[in-house]
Amino acid sequence: MRMTPAVVLVGVLLLLGSIALTMVYWPYARQDTTPSEIFRARTAEENAGRAIYIANGCVYCHTQSIRSFDWDQGAERIAQAGDYVADEPIQLGSQRTGIDLSREGGEHPDDWHVAHFINPRWTRPSSIMPPFEWLGPERIRLLTRYVQGLGFKDADRRMERQAEWKRKSIAAYEAGPAANVRWLVEHVPEGWHTVPNPYPTSKPALQRGHRIYQYFCIGCHGPIGDGMGPAQPHLYPPPLNFTLLQGREISGGILYYQIMNGITGTAMPYFKRDLESQKIWEVGDYVAHYFINQSDANMAPRGIDAAWEP
Repeated sequence: MRMTPAVVLVGVLLLLGSIALTMVYWPYARQDTTPSEIFRARTAEENAGRAIYIANGCVYCHTQSIRSFDWDQGAERIAQAGDYVADEPIQLGSQRTGIDLSREGGEHPDDWHVAHFINPRWTRPSSIMPPFEWLGPERIRLLTRYVQGLGFKDADRRMERQAEWKRKSIAAYEAGPAANVRWLVEHVPEGWHTVPNPYPTSKPALQRGHRIYQYFCIGCHGPIGDGMGPAQPHLYPPPLNFTLLQGREISGGILYYQIMNGITGTAMPYFKRDLESQKIWEVGDYVAHYFINQSDANMAPRGIDAAWEP
């Protein structure tokens, strides 16, 4: 066979056709359109929020797919084809400049998302996400509704839990500072109440704690720990004023538990996936040392010294 231009053209077309058949049309013909066990139809508000999400190119930085080798925040379930049967176009994404959002619904209450969309640096001071205050309150509300629905039935269960604890946290806050602190402490398991911070207070440790505080806490709790950070006007109940904890025997263990697990129903998120153990202890000691004035770092009861000590 002579390699004439016509033969080359036909060969190229056959090759491209074979690739398209194998990689596009054959998978499309065999795709499973059965809804997954968590799937539900989106509400009108969620669909309106999805249109805002698409229009603003959120998919360029956020994926909506958990694979078996790239678990991230909120990843408790591998994505399935049946999760996307109603999505056109599917917002899978290809890069995680921001976190994966496929399970984001119910990770935070609504007011956290409102503050986050207005200015992401208020809730995540090291975030590189641009502010979306220009969207206005109504479009931010709709965008929040879409994000809070990601995860479908699983997200609905998480949202029910957020709403339940939101009511309780508001009631505790409105009962006054003493009652609010008592409510927060009572929900920390008893074993944590007598656990002191195992790391000694030192200048380097406080500097590390200060850096962590600036990276994760300052937007809500403010630079002096009074709960008057820039996100405060958008959050209810507002961020905790740490100075109210003075004289209330708040141990390092209590602070560790609250920082690790967050306070469901409030804008206080969990940090157990963001911070290693020592970082949680050190930011807790920073708060205790500068805002509560009663650090119990490296005090009794003590166990064996840590394998690494300065």
